[in-house]
Parts: sequence; C-alpha cells; structure tokens
Amino acid sequence: MTVQKLDAFFRRLLDIEGFASIDSSLNGLQVDNDGAEVEKIAFSVDAGLETFKRAAAAGAGLLFVHHGLFWGAPERITGNLRGRMQFLLDHNLALYAVHLPLDQHPELGNNAGLAELLGIENPEPFGLYHGRKIGYKGTLKDPLTIDEAAKRIAFGGQLPLGVYPFGKKKNQTCAVISGGAASEANQAIAEGVDLYVTGETGHSVYHQILEGRLNMIAAGHYATEVWGVRRVMERCAAELETDIEFIDVPTGL
Repeated sequence: MTVQKLDAFFRRLLDIEGFASIDSSLNGLQVDNDGAEVEKIAFSVDAGLETFKRAAAAGAGLLFVHHGLFWGAPERITGNLRGRMQFLLDHNLALYAVHLPLDQHPELGNNAGLAELLGIENPEPFGLYHGRKIGYKGTLKDPLTIDEAAKRIAFGGQLPLGVYPFGKKKNQTCAVISGGAASEANQAIAEGVDLYVTGETGHSVYHQILEGRLNMIAAGHYATEVWGVRRVMERCAAELETDIEFIDVPTGL
C-alpha cells in the first residue's frame, strides 16, 4: 500500500472533512514519506519521539495517531518539533493523525469503544462541541456501581485519575466523552445522567458535580483515547494486506 492509498482508505473510514471547520487538528496525512510502499502500519495515541522510535524499530512505514503534531496555526520547525520532524524524515516514516473524527465515529471511535465496554445500550449522541455531538449516552445493560464502571474501562490496569461518587450507588444511565471534557459534566447533569465518564477532571467542575449529584470518572486522557486507534488498527488488519502493530506509550495522565 502507498501512503496515498492508505489516505483514501482512512478518509472512507472516518469523517475527516466533516470536522474540518471545528477541529484545530490537521486531520489526515501530516508527514509524507518518499513514495515507498508501506508494508507495516503502527498505531498509537500520541505523536511523540518515543513513539516514533518504537514505530521505526518495529519496521513501520506509517504511524497512525490520535494526537498529531499540528494544531491550528502554523508552527516554527524548531526545538522538539524539529527533532520529531527530523526523525520522521530520516526514517522515511509517514505520520497520519485523526482527532475529533476518531472521537466521534459511531463504530470505531474512542467514545463508541467506551460505550461498548460500559454496556450502554442503543447509544445516542451526547456532548455538544461547536455544533457537533462527539460523545454518546444511554441506558446501561446492567446497572453498575462507579467502581465497577471504572474497572471496565481500565486499559492496562491503569487506575482512573479521579473517581467522584456523588450520585447513586447503582448507575442506570451513562454518558461518555473521551479526553479533556470535564466541563461537559454540566451537560450530563442537565440531561439527568447518572454517571459521566471522561478522561480529565477540572477544579471548576467539582462543586457542579457535587451539587448536581453526578457520579463522574476521570479515567485518564490516554486511557480513554486508546480505544479508537486500536479499533482502526483492527479494521486495517481485517481489510488491508499489511502488517500492524500497536505502540503503547502510556502517559498516566
């Protein structure tokens, strides 16, 4: 597979163009290779030098990540960014990044993965962000305590950053938005949700969820956004004749 063919494949899979007006990430191909065939694709959450080194050592020709190198305005290629770019070019390693389209995807996305792990039945869109709902909510197949829910979504045994048991002992409804979506807890309260799951917490929402009697889990930004890249990886394994590998570089955050 060439990088261009892989780009077409990912664009058929994910709504990259549909988020262009609201996502500051430069979704899609961020760094090309020299035209060589890609015999192996690596998948990871973050575009960092450690991830690049491990992808190159594994023989990958393209690295697919959730958090890429470029966000909004052009950046000067200096410091750490220059080092990352230099490594990609020296090792002929292409970089492909998909941010919000991967969070939102109803089958392959981070939030769809979390909803499935938690047992949310018939999930419906939740969490308005610039006119688009990127998370999901619904009724849990089996009512869960907050600790039971935390165990279901733990990746690699990582404990959640924060567990806030301010609501019911058993949760019947749940909403999920991966990553840094602490303030969307207010939407969960407004919609009468029992349990809200996200990646990061924030000081400013503490009293909101306490007074709103909302159970909330801040499971970690990395831990809630590992699911989408793994699901895309599984789809590539099923549909493409190329080797794959997941590069696990947890931040603990």
